[in-house]
Amino acid sequence: PRHSSGERGPRWLFAVGLLARAALVGLGVLQDGRLALKFTDVDYAVLTDAARLVTRGASPYLRPTYRYSPLLAWLLTPNVFLSGLFGKALFAACDVAAARLLHGLLRRRGLGGRQATGLCAVWLLNPLPLAVSCRGNAEALSAVLVLATLSELERGRTARAAALYGLALQLKPYPVAYALPVALHLRARGPPHSVPLFGAVAGATFLGLGAVFHGLYGPDFWKRAFLYHLSRRDTRHNFSPYFYALYLTAADGRAAPPGPAAFLPQLLLLPAAAWAFRRDLAFSCFVQTAVFVSFNKVCTSQYFVWYLCLLPLAGPRVRLGRGRAALLPALWFGGQALWLAPAYLLEFRGRNTFLLVWLAGLLFLLVNCFVLVQMVARYRPDRKAKPR
Repeated sequence: PRHSSGERGPRWLFAVGLLARAALVGLGVLQDGRLALKFTDVDYAVLTDAARLVTRGASPYLRPTYRYSPLLAWLLTPNVFLSGLFGKALFAACDVAAARLLHGLLRRRGLGGRQATGLCAVWLLNPLPLAVSCRGNAEALSAVLVLATLSELERGRTARAAALYGLALQLKPYPVAYALPVALHLRARGPPHSVPLFGAVAGATFLGLGAVFHGLYGPDFWKRAFLYHLSRRDTRHNFSPYFYALYLTAADGRAAPPGPAAFLPQLLLLPAAAWAFRRDLAFSCFVQTAVFVSFNKVCTSQYFVWYLCLLPLAGPRVRLGRGRAALLPALWFGGQALWLAPAYLLEFRGRNTFLLVWLAGLLFLLVNCFVLVQMVARYRPDRKAKPR
């Protein structure tokens, strides 16, 4: 059913979310100018430098630590010509766009306007996504593309969804985890040709853009935008259970870093989760992302945005009592706070707190597993949903 007013969502919530981001960006400018501890993420300067190279007709990969799709550098070229705050404004706008997509998805899944609004606020007023975008991380762009893909699939627009999915893969490689859930969803609910159609359009979009970027920037595009992430080693700010091993092997060139076995938990859990929740694509994608991020070799705060944007869609199917509903977020934020203390001493004070950071990361992994198990155990499918 159509919800002409509900699809747009409450304007007041979107306005509050946007004003909060504008205020935080402004406070960030003040902090950057007056305090030693900078608000803006160092990666924002990397993105801006890459955009500057693109405007000069050069490769963004001449910036040594630029390891993203050229799309991101192209999108941020106004940072060079207009204002250095353009990128942050773009990411903040994407946060609001993601909320609007969430509202539409929730309404189409049968939720009332008030409940849909409350769940959108879980995303839009959440301090973590708010800070991530305002500090200059581009995760909100991926959130919009992933949610737009789910929205088009809900509407039965397979080709459009596939094109958006191919674009999302070009921007960030992590949505590859959704390939099996989408295929199972289309096999169960779509027409017989929908799976091949989705694969063909998504593949053509991804490979077509890849061919263009390869022609412009050569093999550096594939190496830096995709292959790098298979061997990435982050030894400074990393929640991953592999953090300490990465630190030790970086310090001792004779030791071998975690190899392909590091991906074993994901390779075992992702297909199992995809099959278990094959009839609920949104919940399946949420579980897939939470598992992928929690067990990844590199796990930083901005990665949490990948599954937080799907949490409002997963929430209505999870039956939690009030006590447990309050406990789980408290544990999740508390686990991060415990990690941040030794991480701050390491990153900004130069203290040797690598072991403490690793132990705090292990505790946070246990918290993530506990939260996810609680949600999965209390998941209740929508019995009213019927295959199309």
